[in-house]
Amino acid sequence: MAAPFARLNLVRNPFGELTSAERSELAVADVQPWVEVLQEPTAAIQFVGPCGHGKTTHLLALARRLPGARYVYLPPEGRHPRLPPQRPLLIDEAQRLGHWQRRRVLAQRGPLALGTHADLSPLLERAGRQVVTVHVATNRSAELLAQILNRRIEASRLEAGPVPRIDLPHAIELRRQFGGDIRRIEHYLYWQFQHRAMGDMSWQPVR
Repeated sequence: MAAPFARLNLVRNPFGELTSAERSELAVADVQPWVEVLQEPTAAIQFVGPCGHGKTTHLLALARRLPGARYVYLPPEGRHPRLPPQRPLLIDEAQRLGHWQRRRVLAQRGPLALGTHADLSPLLERAGRQVVTVHVATNRSAELLAQILNRRIEASRLEAGPVPRIDLPHAIELRRQFGGDIRRIEHYLYWQFQHRAMGDMSWQPVR
């Protein structure tokens, strides 16, 4: 797979699909304030926003910083996985929790971190939780976007020497095109890198 991307000094397309472990390792998110918040047993942090804006990234970054934390993803269809008793508990797509799952989660003491499309603060507050809400769609500057994208590129480096980079003007243009939707940005860049690997050097936003 490295052969076509070697011309870019890369071993692969840097915007291909990542495993959860890779995404966690490459996450660029300042989660230290939330690590401190989650020391409180009644704390609940919710990362709110639409698909692709960084909810999972924040949860995975937290999981790396919190020994003993458990991360659980709730799929859109099929049976949900059993929610473990360990705390902190990090639940991705928490808006999919069923009624009885919510009751069980909130009945157990210990900090929670949720990724959700819907604001769950009324439910959390009624359960006696101290809620912190982070709107991920408005929590990313162009500078941070460039850092996120360049970290993905750097992780696919083949050897010493230059690799393509996203500079600040290009990050600003990507934000103008796609807003805060990092998933759409990654999808767009995936195809741009595919074209460049095949010798089409006409695309401008990566230099």
